[in-house]
Amino acid sequence: MSEAVLAVEAPGASAPGASGARRFWRRLRTQRAALVAAVVVALLVLVALAAPLLTALEGQDPTTYHPSLVDSARGGVPIGPLGGMSADHWLGVEPQTGRDLFARLTYGARVSLGVALAATVVQVAIGITMGVAAALGKRWVDQLLSRFTDIIVAMPLMIMSLALLAIVPSSFPRPVLVALVIGLIGWGNIARIVRAQTLTLKELDHVSAARLSGWGTWSIARRELLPGIAAPVITYAALLVPSNITVEAALSFLGVGVKPPTPSWGQMLTAADVWYQAAPQYLLLPAGALFVTVLALTVLGDGVRTALDPRAASRLRIGTGRKRESRAAEERGRDSKAAGGGAA
Repeated sequence: MSEAVLAVEAPGASAPGASGARRFWRRLRTQRAALVAAVVVALLVLVALAAPLLTALEGQDPTTYHPSLVDSARGGVPIGPLGGMSADHWLGVEPQTGRDLFARLTYGARVSLGVALAATVVQVAIGITMGVAAALGKRWVDQLLSRFTDIIVAMPLMIMSLALLAIVPSSFPRPVLVALVIGLIGWGNIARIVRAQTLTLKELDHVSAARLSGWGTWSIARRELLPGIAAPVITYAALLVPSNITVEAALSFLGVGVKPPTPSWGQMLTAADVWYQAAPQYLLLPAGALFVTVLALTVLGDGVRTALDPRAASRLRIGTGRKRESRAAEERGRDSKAAGGGAA
């Protein structure tokens, strides 16, 4: 990451990696919204990883039915206030089934975040491979891979995902399948970014010197080019995660994503769409979790982009507020007066 920061600031410049990391952290610390978002994301990841421990503390699990906690005469509405919230069921229970909502929400975080992160890793791996191969290959290789990338970008992600997920046997692990499908269809834009950045970097003097020294193509790519494309790749990957969470939720909502009884926020929304009046918490809890997660990841991704882009960081420091503008105008006026007095 440190080399990526240096590459964005001055392509070909060399400096200690620790210095670049400190510079990145210093820029990121100036953005309070990004820091708050990072804390929220860290808490969400912690909840997802600690789901078994948290549900054990509550004494529940995400799959056990509790028919005694729902009113069958009213269609399965949870018994008790706020959807059946109690000391045994911290967020209440599901309508009809009586399954614990807290347990399903925490385990759903594991599925939603895990699928999104795995899909992002697949997208980044394929995008880097295709982009670097196109930029360093011969002309016909570049043309072939670029046209194939254009086809991938033009494919409607949701429609293709629906088609692929519908034909795969249900015995295949669904979270793994969803992550693979999203990753295999959504790598086109990152491949374009990598190709453009690699074409720029390979014309620099230090890359030409490595080529003249007898280095092989892939040695040059590994040692000289990959550090230079890390910054845009990290930036785009940070913004891909919330997008992939939304896609996973949409696929589960449409019934082709994660299948019951495995909990997923999107799958929970699918079952909750008819209970928004009788048991609103059943809809609001997964919807709120999705909203907070996507918002936090988006803000954090934008903060990473700003920290890795010194021009954006400069604009952030300068600001656009009236007070700062007036202060800058006053400073320019004093400088001009001082310059005039010196000339006289």
